[in-house]
Amino acid sequence: MAVDLGFAEESSNTAWLSNRYFPSKLGGQPAWLELEVLPTTTQLQCNKCQAQKAFLCQLYAAFEDDFNFHRSIYVFVCRNAGCQEANKAENFTVLRSQLPLKNKFYSEEEPSEDGDPLPAIPSPKKLCAACGCFAPHTCSRCKSANYCSGGHQRAHWKQHKPNCEAGKPDIVGDTLPGIVFPEYEIVMEPEPAIEAVDKDEEECLAEYEELSASGKTGELKDVSENELDKYFGNAEASEDKAFKEFRKQTAAEPEQIVRYKRSGEPLWISDVESTIGAQLQALPNCRHCQGSLQFEFQIMPQMLVLLKDDSLDWGVIAVYSCAKSCPIDGYVEEHVVKQDIVAPPADET
Repeated sequence: MAVDLGFAEESSNTAWLSNRYFPSKLGGQPAWLELEVLPTTTQLQCNKCQAQKAFLCQLYAAFEDDFNFHRSIYVFVCRNAGCQEANKAENFTVLRSQLPLKNKFYSEEEPSEDGDPLPAIPSPKKLCAACGCFAPHTCSRCKSANYCSGGHQRAHWKQHKPNCEAGKPDIVGDTLPGIVFPEYEIVMEPEPAIEAVDKDEEECLAEYEELSASGKTGELKDVSENELDKYFGNAEASEDKAFKEFRKQTAAEPEQIVRYKRSGEPLWISDVESTIGAQLQALPNCRHCQGSLQFEFQIMPQMLVLLKDDSLDWGVIAVYSCAKSCPIDGYVEEHVVKQDIVAPPADET
């Protein structure tokens, strides 16, 4: 299949990004597909610091079979800088959920986009007031606000306290920047054809500077000088064939935050063998059916610009999912590989 590119677009009304409309989106709270069997707090807990991972994004990506009529992939990340390691993805969790056309939650009719958006389809489970994930804990005072963890309850207390003391419900959609990322719709478009003519380094740099001056590089103008040096000016990285190919493939659409190509190959940002080669040679099988995995999509470094969180960093996040997208109940964990532009020390390769 061809490559589809994902771009972030601000929504005039985030109610259109609820589960009722099967969205692909960045940030905000998860739009859960399966509503009765939600991921547990343990599934979304960082193994290193024990904090709850933050919802990063989700993609609606249905398969053409009965049990995958609706299908979404969810990505979570630990926001603590100390939990990040070069070319290791332990601070990420990727989950798959799917439903047949006939299910207990959603109509078989395609949701209408005429008029105002309808409310989200509610989950019978309690959801965290801070992050929107499964919430086994309840505020001991008002018994109305629910939380996934003590950390999120403490973070939410200042916002919740006036409502708690007045016996009022919290305002829906009133989120915490330290827990929830800024929310955008992810709009998918086919990748345009790449020009066959190779440009030399000086010509590429001149073209980039011209685009930057005219504002046509979009959000890239907001990237710090150090980040630009990292991805566009590092002399050593410029000699990396993988980096050159990465830059060539993304030059026409520098704002892309997702590349989707089921059963294809990732567009790596650096030399594979010196970074993640061993990981790719040892890809696990599906955790549920033990079948083979295949590449499905990757998250691009441009997404970092939108998150407004300096503690996060990556080159490429590649998601591998069950090639058959096997039948499941609830949510099953898929595999993720993180590649950074800096190779690990020699004793770790």
